[in-house]
Order: sequence, then structure tokens, then C-alpha cells
Amino acid sequence: MLVVDTQPKAKILVIDDEPNICQILETRLKMVGYEVATAADGLAGLKTFGQVTPDLVILDLMLPQLDGYEVCEKLRNRTSIPILMLSAIDEVSQKVACLQLGADDYMVKPFSPKELIARIASLLRRRVGKGLGNKPDIQVHHLINAGDLRIDSNRRKVFRGDEQIRLTELELSLLEVLIENAGKAIDRLEILRHIWGYSPERLSETRVVDVHISRLRCKIETNPENPELILTCRGTGYMFQRLNG
Repeated sequence: MLVVDTQPKAKILVIDDEPNICQILETRLKMVGYEVATAADGLAGLKTFGQVTPDLVILDLMLPQLDGYEVCEKLRNRTSIPILMLSAIDEVSQKVACLQLGADDYMVKPFSPKELIARIASLLRRRVGKGLGNKPDIQVHHLINAGDLRIDSNRRKVFRGDEQIRLTELELSLLEVLIENAGKAIDRLEILRHIWGYSPERLSETRVVDVHISRLRCKIETNPENPELILTCRGTGYMFQRLNG
């Protein structure tokens, strides 16, 4: 049996119109200790989300009522929790579209339940200590200045002046990794392994990194088309610079 540390239990919402998929996911996720709620269409998924306040959403792309694109967009306007998209369509353009709407990861059907559980564990790991317990007794206030940004690494919040910039959990983790390695080029594969917790089978899968870097730039750069904080290192990956405190 697979074992995942989920103390206290994380809640997962599965939104999928295929009963077999819902049943398989519910069974496997409960086996490793998660609480699971399911919904069979987009509208029901949004309603259930408000009722159960999950820690992660598994979202099918092709849904009745509201499709996965619409549901993802509406969820992302309400929450920063991880969203993992499922689809039978294995096209880079589809994956990029979902990621641009705010999905954290994308898996193609049919999928390996073991790999899915590993990706879920990786996505949830960033929430441990931020709503799922394990908070330290003593917190050290740590502020970092980067350009005109102020990053509170203790509360995991980012500000420009007095205005807070809303980042998802994944975007915060991505920014933290870049800042921790300020001045050093980080390979896309290294970022993918560190943030998403897996190594891609195909090089095209590193597009998930590029899309999230683009989303992050749109939120923190003064001019995303001419970034000054997150630089592209051609042939390698990305580097954070202009760290001044």
C-alpha cells in the first residue's frame, strides 16, 4: 500500500464527469489518508468547493455545465490552493492554456495513480505549516527587498509599497527558490524537480516552468516584457537578480 504523510488529513475535491475516474481516485486517495469529495460537473464542482473548502482540486478539462477552463478560472479568482488538471488531450497548447489560467499541474489520461498521488503530495507539501498544522512555535521575521518589492518570507507574502501582490502557493514557492539562488542560473529541469516533485519524461513538459515564470513576471515585474528581476538564461533556465537586502 502507498503511504503518504497527511497529518492532519488534507481534503481533496475531484471534479470529473466520468464515474469510473471519480471512483478510482476516491478509493486510491482515501487509501493513502486523504479526505475526498467529488462532483460530476463544473457547476456542482464550484458549489462543492464552497461547501468543503478543499486543500487541493483535481479538475477534469471536459466537463458538462461549465468546462474545466471556466472552472479553473473561477477557482483561481477565489483561491490560491493547488489545482491539478486532468485531460485525455495530450497537446502542448492545451497544457499551456490551462497553466495560463492558473492550474498548477496537468496530467494526461490515462494516468498512473501512483504518479498522480506523488504529484498531489508534492503540491500539498507547500501548504504544510500554512493551514494544515505544523506551525513553528517561534517565527523569525525575515524581510527581503528586491527592486521595489518587499518579500516577507515568514508570512510568505509579497508587497509593492503597501499593496500586497496576490500569488498562488506555487508562485510563492517558485519565487522563494529563485530568491534562495539569487545570482545563479537554475535549470528548468531542476526547478521542475524541486517545485513539482518529478522529472519529466519529455522535454516539452518543462513548459510548465516557462508558463509559471511568465505568470509570476506579470505579477511582480514593472515591465514583464523587459524583466529586471527574473532573467532568462538562454539554454539553461532562469535567474533572480537585483537582490539588495
